[in-house]
Order: sequence, then C-alpha cells, then structure tokens
Amino acid sequence: MLKSSLLALTLAISAASHAGLASGDMAFTTFNADEDGWAMATFVDIAANTKIYFTDNEWNGAGFNKGESFHQWLSGSASIAAGTVIRFSATDDARKLSSSLGLFSRSNVSGSNNFGLSQSAETVYAYLGTSATAPTTFLAAISTGAFSSAEGGLTNTGLSIGNGAIRLKNGSDFAEYTGLRTGQAQMSDYKTLVNNTGNWSDLGNGNFANLAANTSSFGKTITPVPEPETYALMGLGMIALLTRRRKLRV
Repeated sequence: MLKSSLLALTLAISAASHAGLASGDMAFTTFNADEDGWAMATFVDIAANTKIYFTDNEWNGAGFNKGESFHQWLSGSASIAAGTVIRFSATDDARKLSSSLGLFSRSNVSGSNNFGLSQSAETVYAYLGTSATAPTTFLAAISTGAFSSAEGGLTNTGLSIGNGAIRLKNGSDFAEYTGLRTGQAQMSDYKTLVNNTGNWSDLGNGNFANLAANTSSFGKTITPVPEPETYALMGLGMIALLTRRRKLRV
C-alpha cells in the first residue's frame, strides 16, 4: 500500500513538472503592423515539439470569427529556455513568413486571404488548442483596440489588461517593450514589467516595416554559490576563531 502511494505521488510530481504552458507564461514584447509580425518572450522553459496557435480573428467569449488569419508555430525538437525571445515575421507574405526559432506556418482554416496586421482595432492572441479554432489555454494577447468583443475581447480567456493582455494605443504601427531584461530574481518577475505599457515605446503611425524587433533574452540574477574550497576555508576560519576564544578564556 505504501509503495503504491509513493508511486502515485511520484507520478503526480512528474506530471506537474512536465505540465504545459499556462496563461501569462509568455508575453508579447513587440508589435509591428508594418512588418506584419511580433515578438514574444517566454518566462518558462518551452518543451520540445510544443505547438502554439496565433490568430487576429476576434474572440467573442465563446469562439473566433473567421474573417482573418490563423497561424501555428512548432517550437522544434529541442526545448527552449526561459527568457528566450522569439520573433515572428511577415504573416502577410507566405514567401517570407518565418520565426527566429521553430517552424512558423499558416493554418488557414477560415479560408480568408487577410493575413496582415492592422494598426487599429487589431487583436492578436497566442494560445494552445486542439486545433486553430479550438483554444484550450490563452497564453497572451495584444491589441491596438479596446479589447471589446467587436475588436477581439478577453471574456473567458483568463487574461486581463496588465495580466497577460497588453493594450496599445489605437493607431500603433510599431510598439515594443523597452523595460528591464536583466536583474530580476525570478523569470516570473518580468511578467508585471512586460504587461505594463508604461514600459513600452509606442511609435504610433509611421513606416516601420524595416524596424527589427528586439530579441535580447531576459535573464535572472544568479546568486553565486561558493566553491568547495571556500567552504573549507570558512570552516578553518571558524575553527581558528573558536580556538582563539578558548585561549582567551583560559
């Protein structure tokens, strides 16, 4: 009985450690309507062969409409480390469509030819799903609209503005997170920073097709671990101190 309980506990811990991405584990860090692309940071390790869907179709709380595009991204055969930033480019051009890691491709289940991004009233979602039109977990969202049902809402996504969802100014051709990417103790500490548009540079209306996204990684502060020799010297120092105290008492 004890062995069975221990086995069940071990399997549960193992399953938890290999759990999939959750809402807010990734965040948009760049939006470029002129280049028709974006960049995203991950704050947890992404397992090999993970599939993430993207769409700029509007979400009404129960499903997506089908007037715009669906894309999918396969992370690749190797895991991707927390802190990595992935760039997704040229959604409007099948010849140039690409991602800096993994494989980015169209999933045109709607039959629409509207693959580009708009500077206004545009919402892009990143999510896990059983298919492009059947989301199971919304990871993040970014919008140049009001996050209304007509422009792409947040009802039943588990996201909210400042918590996985980033609301840019209407008419934003290019906007990018320009806050800290180093110095935080935990990767999760960056979530609040990235989801705060006060830490973004919004260039508004213009021609930014050739402006590349910042793909610099996020890093956490590492507390140095003393080498074994250091521990040994610390021990010798403590012994010497105690010996000296004994002599003084005598």
